[in-house]
Amino acid sequence: MTTLIVNIKELLQVRENSILKVSGAEMAILPTIKNAFLLIKDDLIADFGSMNDLPKIIADTTIDATGKIILPSWCDSHTHIVYAGNREQEFVDRINGMTYEEIANRGGGILNSAKKLNETTEEEIYNQSKARLEEVIRLGTGAVEIKSGYGLTIDGELKMLRVIRQLAQNYPITIKATFLGAHAYPTAFKDNKKGYIDCIINEMLPEIAKNKLADFIDVFCETGYFSVEETENIMEAGIQSGLKPKIHVNQFNSIGGIQAGVKYNALSLDHLEIMNSEDIESLKNTETMPVALPSCSYFLSIPYTPAREMIAAGLPLALATDYNPGSTPSGNMNFVVATACIKMKMTPEEAINAATINGAYAMGISNTHGSITKGKKANLIITKAIPSYYQLPYAFGSNLIDSIILDGQIIEY
Repeated sequence: MTTLIVNIKELLQVRENSILKVSGAEMAILPTIKNAFLLIKDDLIADFGSMNDLPKIIADTTIDATGKIILPSWCDSHTHIVYAGNREQEFVDRINGMTYEEIANRGGGILNSAKKLNETTEEEIYNQSKARLEEVIRLGTGAVEIKSGYGLTIDGELKMLRVIRQLAQNYPITIKATFLGAHAYPTAFKDNKKGYIDCIINEMLPEIAKNKLADFIDVFCETGYFSVEETENIMEAGIQSGLKPKIHVNQFNSIGGIQAGVKYNALSLDHLEIMNSEDIESLKNTETMPVALPSCSYFLSIPYTPAREMIAAGLPLALATDYNPGSTPSGNMNFVVATACIKMKMTPEEAINAATINGAYAMGISNTHGSITKGKKANLIITKAIPSYYQLPYAFGSNLIDSIILDGQIIEY
């Protein structure tokens, strides 16, 4: 099956040679071809170039993209899409003056979601989660990481990871699964933290490894949650179970979690709203991807990741949604890209790089996703007719997507 797209106004993120990520000043460079064509064979990108160089091709389907821009699908490397119910009451509580920490201390927050999840059937969790997944696909996401972490029991965590696996089996979007049992301490272990960590290490991890339910292990390393020492112990156990570490870190405080993540070669360190010079220095010359979650900052009214300082220091940066019921009930990567430009002062080129190739790196899939490169997955966004790609962050409240291609096929949900 071949699909030829012609008369593309501009083809973005074109990389003749596959790269893993872009860092520092390179983030401001977004290679493009104007008046372009793109050839898809089965589920892969087969060829591309200027219309002036279009060879004679007999395709099964031809699409005329006059006036439209094509870019690789968004790669959202940090989500909690699988959950039960919502936390809209907590949203109102925050408007009325309660802080995130105060809500958590009274049994809200993550513990609230855990209670709902453990009371909900696996089938119902799947049905709720697939609706969210279909929504993010419509919004242009072509690869997504989904975390557990709202079970906080063996049965609950396994139930979440099975739902993630079922979504991956039933939808053409690329999905990576992360075990986040260390999201919070459940009520039953509030006075026995070591007991819960032992449960994660000795009971949950063996089951997850045996059933191959996760790719990564994550920990919420933060004051009031998991300490640096606890985070290191859990990361080490995860590595021994074949899982690559990712960490929630520096959301509210800088407590040494970045240094711990680098020590254990974490694939990504996510949130990073509170960064000091030592944190930035620790990330230099590492294989770890910093990930910013600007819509979380927007929703909670907390600081934004200091993108300009990090990029000036030569670091890479990825963007993700943090889609979850408590602090970011949105999986809209278009809004994330726009917010990064508006609030974090990233250029459109930097933000698109952060949401495509660097997002793919933060999931370990930049060999197959995140750029227009021959042999990579044909996961694409086709915009409506727009003046330029600057319109994507500029018109932040508009839906500028005309159609979505996943695995070489136009998707209609």
